[in-house]
Amino acid sequence: MNTLQLSITGMTCGGCVNSVQNVLAALPGVQSVTVTLDPGQANVVYDPARIEPAALAQAVIDAGFGVTG
Repeated sequence: MNTLQLSITGMTCGGCVNSVQNVLAALPGVQSVTVTLDPGQANVVYDPARIEPAALAQAVIDAGFGVTG
C-alpha cells in the first residue's frame, strides 16, 4: 500500500469534505481516506497495482473540486 497526500481546493464546508471522501473511498484499490477542511487535504492509502495517483486526483476534479501540487 502507498499513501498519497492531495491538496484540494474548493472545499468550503463539511459537506464538501464528505463528498471528496466518498468519491475517493469508492475507487477500486483505495483502502482508506482522511479528508480535512483546513487545510484542504486528502490522505489516501491505496494499492498502486489497482489505481494510479493521477486517477485519484482526476476523481476529485470530476467531483467539482481542484487539486494542486
